[in-house]
Amino acid sequence: MSSPPTPTPRDTLGELDSRNLRKLMPLLLAAYVMSFLDRTNIGLAKERLEADLGISAAAYGLGAGLFFLTYAVSEVPSNLIMHRVGARWWITRIMLTWGVISACMAFVQGEKSFYAMRLLLGAAEAGLLPGILLYFTYWFRSATRGRAIGLLLLGASIASVLGNPLGGLLLEMDGIGGWHGWQWMFVIEGLPCVLLAFVVFRYLPDGPATAPWLTAKEAALVSEAAAREQEQGAKAAGTSSGSLLTVLRDKQMLIAIFANWTHQVALYSVVYFLPGIIGGWGHLSPFTIGLLTSLPWVTAAIGAVVVPARATTPRRSRNFVVTGLLMMFVGLVVASVAGPVIALLGFCFTGLAFFVVQPLLFNFPGTRLEGRTLAGGLALLNTVGITGGFVGPYVMGWAEESTGNHLAGLWISVVLLALGAAAATRLRFSAGDERGGES
Repeated sequence: MSSPPTPTPRDTLGELDSRNLRKLMPLLLAAYVMSFLDRTNIGLAKERLEADLGISAAAYGLGAGLFFLTYAVSEVPSNLIMHRVGARWWITRIMLTWGVISACMAFVQGEKSFYAMRLLLGAAEAGLLPGILLYFTYWFRSATRGRAIGLLLLGASIASVLGNPLGGLLLEMDGIGGWHGWQWMFVIEGLPCVLLAFVVFRYLPDGPATAPWLTAKEAALVSEAAAREQEQGAKAAGTSSGSLLTVLRDKQMLIAIFANWTHQVALYSVVYFLPGIIGGWGHLSPFTIGLLTSLPWVTAAIGAVVVPARATTPRRSRNFVVTGLLMMFVGLVVASVAGPVIALLGFCFTGLAFFVVQPLLFNFPGTRLEGRTLAGGLALLNTVGITGGFVGPYVMGWAEESTGNHLAGLWISVVLLALGAAAATRLRFSAGDERGGES
């Protein structure tokens, strides 16, 4: 009887990748679910903040967007600090501060305090997503990393599918204990982050070398495989120097940054204004609005699970990015011109591509950069992109205030998505692809 074949390094790495995904993703996914919930729950509170505190549509749009300014400014320094002090300490710090500040949104008194708290929340949460993206580069090679990013971004869909109906129910607590429903929502959804921070500190390893489920030999194999792929990609792309200026001189990185920015403008325009758009369709309860708002996030979850894992070649990755941006373009055009039922279907079609585009673009720097430059490049990609989270809500609020139409601002997103898709056709996800290869 012949003995079983000896596992090859590729087989061993595949098994280790699967094990690491199982161990890491539940905790990281829980953290991202809470972060997305706490940055976006004001979408459900928009009409109540206007009624209770006199915050206008334009002021709401500005406040919603201000989160992303301090978030953007703080991201690159945050990633560089995490690269130095380690993931466990730094992600715990991020979660503690944002949990407390999110709960304190309950004590907003007017426009000025609303602006101040959103600025503080952005600074507190900055670094979580790019930090986790950097953390993945310690553990996974490109193909597995793309899958991990897709699973992580699924957290935004989970947060919205569950959080919108939950937020609607919490808004109906209006008057209990002398508080408004939106005050209960901020406190009840903010404080669990503080508790989760201690779980992260207890169980999240800084990297493979400190993972209790890996032997020293396995940890070395994981780290060496990830580092070797990054080094080879950086050398092939000519970006192996350690300066952040390397990123700014790389035309491919600039294309990825622009495409991601157009995507983020559209995404956060929908995130913060869809509850108000749906609320304008008739006399609906907060729970019903929350339930309908969650539907595009169901399709977003489907897209996140089904598509990124199939981006197995550079050409497929590029084509999926372009197609995803065009799907969002079509969906928002339909939502802008159709009646309520068809408009909701348009938003659902747009949602299908929300997390098709983003994981592929977030995986892009890891194919070209390494080390400290990769840390800064990932943060820069997300930093510039997240400023779209300021532009989108601000434009939507301004357009609604100027025209009285909830949907008017969506046309800016439509134009930007078309430009982003055109730019993305020039993306090259490998050095061979950059030279015209078919890989």
